[in-house]
Amino acid sequence: MTETPTVFSEEPISPSTSELEQEATNAHVAGATGIIALGNIASRILGLTREKTLAYFFGASSQLDAFRIAVLVPQTFYDLLIGGHVNGAIVPVLTEIVTVEGRDELWKVVNVLVTMLLMIVSALVIVLEIFAPQIVALTADGFTEANQALATDLLRITAPALIFLALFAIFSGTLYALKSFTYPAFAGVMFNASIVIAIFVLVPPAELLIQQENALFPFHISLPATAVTAAATGWFIGAIVQMMIQMPGLQLSKLRISFNWRHPALKSVVFLYAPVMASLLMDTLVIRFFSYRLASQSNIIGSLSYMLQATTLIQLPQGLVATAISIAILPTLASQAVSILDDGVRAFRNTLGLGIRLATTLIIPATLGLLVLAVPIVRLLFEGGEFTPADTEITVLALRLYLFGLPFAAIDLLLVYAFYARKDTLTPALIGLFSHVVYIVTVLLLFSQFGLFSLMIADSVKHMVHAVISGILLHRRIEGFGQQNFVQTALKTSLAAGVMSVVGWVSLNWLTDILGTFGALNQILLVLIPSILSGSIFLFLAYLLKIEELRWLLGLVRKRLVP
Repeated sequence: MTETPTVFSEEPISPSTSELEQEATNAHVAGATGIIALGNIASRILGLTREKTLAYFFGASSQLDAFRIAVLVPQTFYDLLIGGHVNGAIVPVLTEIVTVEGRDELWKVVNVLVTMLLMIVSALVIVLEIFAPQIVALTADGFTEANQALATDLLRITAPALIFLALFAIFSGTLYALKSFTYPAFAGVMFNASIVIAIFVLVPPAELLIQQENALFPFHISLPATAVTAAATGWFIGAIVQMMIQMPGLQLSKLRISFNWRHPALKSVVFLYAPVMASLLMDTLVIRFFSYRLASQSNIIGSLSYMLQATTLIQLPQGLVATAISIAILPTLASQAVSILDDGVRAFRNTLGLGIRLATTLIIPATLGLLVLAVPIVRLLFEGGEFTPADTEITVLALRLYLFGLPFAAIDLLLVYAFYARKDTLTPALIGLFSHVVYIVTVLLLFSQFGLFSLMIADSVKHMVHAVISGILLHRRIEGFGQQNFVQTALKTSLAAGVMSVVGWVSLNWLTDILGTFGALNQILLVLIPSILSGSIFLFLAYLLKIEELRWLLGLVRKRLVP
């Protein structure tokens, strides 16, 4: 029997819980994390391509802000009604059902959920179509009359996507409960690709004014309003496509309309749903619209685009590390939380500890690397066409301010999912309420001095507060985390990542002096060479410092690649 790495079994294991079982759990979590991370890599690359395309064609313009609002509204309602509840209310319930009662009972619950959501979301889409002008006016009162009219037209295109987003959420949640991660992991790839493809396919060729500009993007296109309409149409098509690619993983013969509203599982879903709903309502109606209104009232034109471009870059390490690990361990944690025996509690701690240590080992170097290379990355991905060097400076500053909260956000997501796995959505909701108050107070105190950038500062403070409180409360609930050596892992990783960032900064400045910043090839080299040098230094120091989590993860990958 292969010996389980001691780093993942620091706590004594009783005879009823074998080392082989814990090793299999760790390997399964790592494998699922790899699948989700790979899907996130592809999705984020397409997401960056989407943002590059939009930035190149529209810059930080009023047209692009209208598109942002048209996407924000249905995305917000999706997050509020279903998107944020999949992991909090649906996956834990479905996991328990499939674990205790089997798959036949699972499909009965899924059919009820699908029927209920279709009815609710269809009614909401009708409301959005009718009251689109009023919703746009409420969301972006700083827009001109013409821009509000454009945003209204675009919203009426994007609103029906809610139906397909809701179906995707239920189908992906079902696959997560079945511990099938591949189809949901790659859904975002086609969603992002649809927007890019739609601009080129749906805009009439006669409206495209093409002229040679540079090698990075070999033509410049001055796009009329119909191009923004094409982007909105692509967003709608993308919602359909990402829902459709879940189908091969489902038993379609068992999907049907069901009005069995008295199914006992619905009570559990509603019980878990309510606190998450309240938290998301606070986030949606207060934080998002509050933030967007303040951003649109700042003195920076295109402020919404700067925020979202910086957020897009933040989502890359967040998706590769925090989201991938959290989704991978949630069904396992939910299964382990069903047991009230000591073995189940011990396994829960070990699995959670695995996730936290892996996230720490990966998110710290990712944060520092992005902090150092922010300028060449933003320049490479966005600058060109209508996106100027001045736009790069603003986006970089916004990104760096967001980065201070990234490590806390990554760890916090795992802690929140641990609460969800224990069917406790109330505690994270209350913590979220308090952290939102902290966010609002911070913004109000800083907005007059820092303007748009006060939103990024407040966001980082919010994540710090939420992570600290979540960690303290969860530690009490599960009576400690066991001997997980979190501090040792964080210190070793921070030391290696600190040296890595110095190497990255020195090599970047040296190469900038030699190559300059003009030309596509030079921009690529300014990102690629410092990344390779600093990444190699981090791996070398991780080996010397014996960061076992990274060693274990790389060893598992090597075993999978080399039979």
